[in-house]
Amino acid sequence: MSTGLISLAAGVLIGLMYAVLKVRSPAPPALALIGLLGMLAGEQATRHLLSRDTAASAQVTVPHVTPQKGASS
Repeated sequence: MSTGLISLAAGVLIGLMYAVLKVRSPAPPALALIGLLGMLAGEQATRHLLSRDTAASAQVTVPHVTPQKGASS
């Protein structure tokens, strides 16, 4: 199971426990959470672009050589 799914499941479980116990969540306001989402999206986009650039520059073209038939040494 991926780390993201485990984290989501743990968050839902904790949220349910808070609701049952009627405890107020210490989570930051929604605006701060939207900012965090933007930070994560920017980080992922940057990683994707950087990995694409390094993969493109690492490609090497190797010429294909076919052996000649009938040539013996």
